[in-house]
Amino acid sequence: MKSELNDLAAFAVVAAERSFTRAAERLGVTQSALSHTIRGLERRLELQLLARTTKSVSPTSAGAELLKSLSPALEQIDRALNEVRTARDRPAGRLRLAVSKSAAALMLLRKLPAFAAAYPEVVLDVSTCTGPVDLVGGGFDAGIQLEEFIQKDMIAARVTQELRLAAVASPGYFATRSLPLHPRDLSAHNCIGLRLPGGSYRWEFEKGGLPVTISVAGPLVVDDTSLAIHAALAGLGIALAYEDQVADYIDRGRLVRVLEDWSPSFPGFFIYYPDRRHQSAALSALIRALRLS
Repeated sequence: MKSELNDLAAFAVVAAERSFTRAAERLGVTQSALSHTIRGLERRLELQLLARTTKSVSPTSAGAELLKSLSPALEQIDRALNEVRTARDRPAGRLRLAVSKSAAALMLLRKLPAFAAAYPEVVLDVSTCTGPVDLVGGGFDAGIQLEEFIQKDMIAARVTQELRLAAVASPGYFATRSLPLHPRDLSAHNCIGLRLPGGSYRWEFEKGGLPVTISVAGPLVVDDTSLAIHAALAGLGIALAYEDQVADYIDRGRLVRVLEDWSPSFPGFFIYYPDRRHQSAALSALIRALRLS
C-alpha cells in the first residue's frame, strides 16, 4: 500500500507538471527513476496513464479518469499531514490523560483555568483512575500518578510537592470514643477502608524511623479519598486522606486530626509519558504548565 501510494502520488505530480523533468525536480528524484516508477505503475494496472512524446506529457483518458478520484484523496492526505505538523508546532488538539482521582482534585483542576486560557485549542480528555495504568495500551498521551504507580520505563516530572496523609474523623464520632494515640489503637475504631486495584490499602505510618502498617476495618470501603472524607464528615468513622484535602475541614472544626506525629511525608504526584522524541506541542505545553519549577 505504501508503494502504491508513492507511485500514485508520483503519477499525479507528472500529470500536473506535464513534464518528467520538472516532476523529477519537484520530487527530488532522477528522471530515469521517475520514468521507471510510472512504467511499473502502468504495468501493474495494465493501463497507459500518460501519453508521452518528445515534447510533451499528458494524461490519457484512463489517466484523467484516475486523477478525478486520486486528486481529492491526495489533497485530503496532504491536509491531514499538515494538521499533524501543526500539532507538532502549535499547541492544539486532544490530549488523553489517565489521572489519579486525588491528583485531579488536588492539583489538576486548580491549574486548568490558566492552561485553558493560554491554550484554547487544546482539549484535555481526562480519565480518572486509582492505580497503575498502561498508557500505551490504553491509548493515553500521559498520566498523573504517585511515583510508586509509574512504570519504570516512563519519563516523569514532579507536579506537586511532597505530600502527607491525615487520619481524620468528625467531632461527633470522637464524642463517645477516645482519640487513638498509636496506630495500633485504630483496631478499636471504625475506619473507612480504601480499595486499590491490587486490594485493600493497609494504612502506613511512621515515627522516629519506625514504620507501622495497619489493616483497618469498618463499615465502608471506597476507592476514592474524596468519598472517604465525606463519610468521615458524616460521622461514619476515621478516614485517611491527603493533608491538603482536609486542611480546610480541620480549620473549621468539622474534622479532627489524629496521629499527626505518625504521618510522614512521601513523594507527591508526577506527570509521566512514554517518550520525549517527537512530542506534540500540546503535551509539551501541558508539562510546562504542570511541573514544579
